[in-house]
Amino acid sequence: MQLFPTDLASFLTIIRENGELAYSLMFAWASSHSLLLALFGGYAAHAGALNFGALIGVCWAGSFFGDVFRFWIGRYFGIGWLKRWPRIHGGVMKAAVLSERYSILMILLHRYPHGIRGIAAFAYGVSKLPWPVFMIVNLVAAGIWAVAIVSAGYAFGHVSEKVLSDASSTLGVIMLAIFLALSWWLSKKFDLAAAQAAQPQTNASKYAPGSEEARRERRLRKREGG
Repeated sequence: MQLFPTDLASFLTIIRENGELAYSLMFAWASSHSLLLALFGGYAAHAGALNFGALIGVCWAGSFFGDVFRFWIGRYFGIGWLKRWPRIHGGVMKAAVLSERYSILMILLHRYPHGIRGIAAFAYGVSKLPWPVFMIVNLVAAGIWAVAIVSAGYAFGHVSEKVLSDASSTLGVIMLAIFLALSWWLSKKFDLAAAQAAQPQTNASKYAPGSEEARRERRLRKREGG
């Protein structure tokens, strides 16, 4: 067996011979809702390197417990510590705005857009969403995600077996590009929705009593009146 596989068949052989390690890695990556790895896991299941049912269970558990952990951090530690990473903090704030209005829908959908899928649960933790509601909806959403993505990878393996000569064929690259483009488009739609939802709250908070903008406006009025 090659230490560093140079083709897909050798790589699948390594997965087949190290199943426990493969499932552990799938659990870890599923905790961050890695779409591409779950897709490849489904492909590997079709090739016989992994068990289809066990893979779905592992991805389901990883996705569920990953968000439970992030929810717990958000609930008990807040998200102020994320300010040292502005991009992550910005993504969490967008998810927080959306979760205030569409909490159930957000939990069902946040695993798919690239921009927020690994960080949205932090926002749920700092929201008013009760633990029981989050746990139930998160369990359902994780199951839907695991079944859908692993099945998509398995279906791709079935199609490639009949149509493609190998996994690096032109059609395989096109299908991957379409999937990535769809993920990017969904991420942009969520970003736009968050920006539109946050705008009224941003304007309201700017002139809230005690804010710098409110104090500046009072000073300006005093000068104009004096």
